[in-house]
Amino acid sequence: MFLLLCVLLLFSGCSGKNTGAAQSAADNAVEDAATIAAEAERAAKERASLIAGSLDDRRLAAQVIISGIDGKGQLPQYMQDLLTECPAGGVMLFRYNLDTDNEAIQNLIAETAALIVSENGIPPFAAIDHEGGAVNRFRRGVADLPPAASYWDAAQNADNEIALAQINADSINAGTVIKRLGFNLNLAPVAEYINQNNRDFLEDRSYGADPFFAAAAAAAFIAGMEQVGVLCAVKHFPGSAGADPHRFPSILRGNKTALKALAAPFASLIQDGYARAIMVSHSMALALDGNIASLSPVIMDKWLRQEWGFEGIIICDDFSMAAANDSLNPATAAVRSLAAGADMVLVWPPDIRRTHRAIMAALDNGELSRERLQEAAARIIFEKIRLGIMD
Repeated sequence: MFLLLCVLLLFSGCSGKNTGAAQSAADNAVEDAATIAAEAERAAKERASLIAGSLDDRRLAAQVIISGIDGKGQLPQYMQDLLTECPAGGVMLFRYNLDTDNEAIQNLIAETAALIVSENGIPPFAAIDHEGGAVNRFRRGVADLPPAASYWDAAQNADNEIALAQINADSINAGTVIKRLGFNLNLAPVAEYINQNNRDFLEDRSYGADPFFAAAAAAAFIAGMEQVGVLCAVKHFPGSAGADPHRFPSILRGNKTALKALAAPFASLIQDGYARAIMVSHSMALALDGNIASLSPVIMDKWLRQEWGFEGIIICDDFSMAAANDSLNPATAAVRSLAAGADMVLVWPPDIRRTHRAIMAALDNGELSRERLQEAAARIIFEKIRLGIMD
């Protein structure tokens, strides 16, 4: 009996040692992987900065523009001329480009990317608004997604984890389709939680009334898109009012505490590393600044960058919207937005040349520093390297 007990104790001790050794090896492997990933990111950022620093004014000014394009299946000649002059850092497609078969969509994106690469050597983001529900630019049956609110409804009837898993699965499926078509940037999801002040505008585009679920749902959506190689731009920071900003001014009237609470899902997504690009709204946060958010260094630089430590791309919504177009034309607004801390601005085809030239003029006269624009371009190029778009 004593001999048997000794054997059992010896086995137990060896087993414990083996388990400990295995755990230690696993921990070391995790640490090694983290070190390798950190080094790869450092090298990619260094490469991005070098590329941004090598760009002349024409190409640097173009890199911070996401341009809408005309054409279906192929670029019309005037669009080719515009993008030759301004090889934009990104292009964005809408329903009028996409109401066609998948092959035509692939051809249009491929032709556009090839033209831009021939001018500056840097492939563009190919962007789309693909939230699901009503915000779907494709024909029915192409990358369909249900509205965000439907997942909140499902969570009430089941549990959060099931709803979050479904968001992730649906995002992977839709992301796989849009990636195959040529898209690599999705201006989605909406991370704002629904409340009485924004309900009339957001409707079913929000993941519901709980800010914690809204953040978790947005994270699940982003994780799915990232898994298949699509960057997400979370929107609309710091929040939306009830008025549709396409048609009316958008004003957030809460105090600073209320504004921070409104933006809580964004804080969570930044802290947890999901938010790599954020779209800033044209809402005016009266407690912070007299400017709309997309023109506010207080909101973009002081709040997002300095206070919350956001290091990704800041994208500003379309400056032709009524909420942004009170006294500034889109070209002037774009320059002011970039100077205030934005990295990319959305531009429609009629405004591409004017905006591009306005940015170059601002570089020339000192209104916009080259350092500020190189910083923006480096963030853009880094994400293109990280996603494999550059290679």
